[in-house]
Amino acid sequence: MKKILILLFCTICFNASASASEKKTTFTKELFNKAQSEGKIVVVSSWIKYCSSCASQMKVLNKADKDFENLVYLNFDVSNKEISNFFNVQYQTTLLIFKNNKEIYRSLGETSKSKIYKAIEKSL
Repeated sequence: MKKILILLFCTICFNASASASEKKTTFTKELFNKAQSEGKIVVVSSWIKYCSSCASQMKVLNKADKDFENLVYLNFDVSNKEISNFFNVQYQTTLLIFKNNKEIYRSLGETSKSKIYKAIEKSL
């Protein structure tokens, strides 16, 4: 029984680790400023390792990046204090939408595709 529990624990940890390794920060101030200067809608999300809701949100946003024209999706690890402070973000799964150099939407923990898409559609 002990071996089964250890095996189960290792499997869960390995899967969580694999998901976390797929996440990487795509945000830079240069990309953010360039997208805004080009008049694009900029969607920014925060994540942290081992956060399954972050992975769910990122999956929706990666799809939205392909589904919507004139949209740029950037993300960052919330433990990066320089970026977190830049956006005044303290928690993972914070979702921000910018239009015309202004933040027009902010949510926390939203992973529903329909709600995220609705927020993006309102910004277009």
